[in-house]
Amino acid sequence: MPEISRFFGIIILMFYDEHNPPHFHADYQGNKAVFDLNGNVLKGDIKSKTARKLIREWVDLHTDELIEDWGLARNDKEIKKISPLD
Repeated sequence: MPEISRFFGIIILMFYDEHNPPHFHADYQGNKAVFDLNGNVLKGDIKSKTARKLIREWVDLHTDELIEDWGLARNDKEIKKISPLD
C-alpha cells in the first residue's frame, strides 16, 4: 500500500487497481477513512475533528497532485510522494 504522505500522525495512502470514484485512504491513530479528492469522507471515520480538518487542508493544497497520482495508480505507474503539511 503506497504511502503518499505523512503529517501530524496522519498517514495518507493510495492503492493501485482501485475502483472509482477517485479517492485516497487516511489512517490516524488506528481510525481509517476513505476520502474523495475533494476531502469528503466516503467511508470509515477519522474521529478527530482536527485530523479531518488537516486532511481537508492538505487536499486543498494538493488536489492536482492527487489527481495525477490517481491517474498513475490506475495505469499501474509509480505513484509520487506528496509534500506533507508543515
